[in-house]
Amino acid sequence: MSHIQAKANLSASTASAHLAILQRAGLVQATRIGKWTYFRRDEQAIDRFADRLKKEL
Repeated sequence: MSHIQAKANLSASTASAHLAILQRAGLVQATRIGKWTYFRRDEQAIDRFADRLKKEL
């Protein structure tokens, strides 16, 4: 998260809140290894979301 936090110029709590929202939406997946949590995009979920967004708008 610290990498995302630095790139987006966000506080740790704000970055964490945004990642939690994306995780609940199924757009990112989290893997915890020791004290670190690694996030990755779920490309299929993102594609499905984009397709649905195109249809709805």
